[in-house]
Amino acid sequence: MATIGRTKAVAQVGRLRISGVLAWLAWLSLHPVFLIAFRNKVAAMVDWIYSYFAYQRGARIIMNEPPR
Repeated sequence: MATIGRTKAVAQVGRLRISGVLAWLAWLSLHPVFLIAFRNKVAAMVDWIYSYFAYQRGARIIMNEPPR
């Protein structure tokens, strides 16, 4: 499962492949299940809700840059 953008995602479970809003909703409902603490689940959901309505970028990409 992977989110691509706002209400867009892709998922493959065995032979089943889904994309679009349905995959995004599946990711949105399953991802918190795998978070460890209840506090982390709530914090993630609050962050997602804020980002969704505030149109903030959700990606926090860490890239390895060569040393200068």
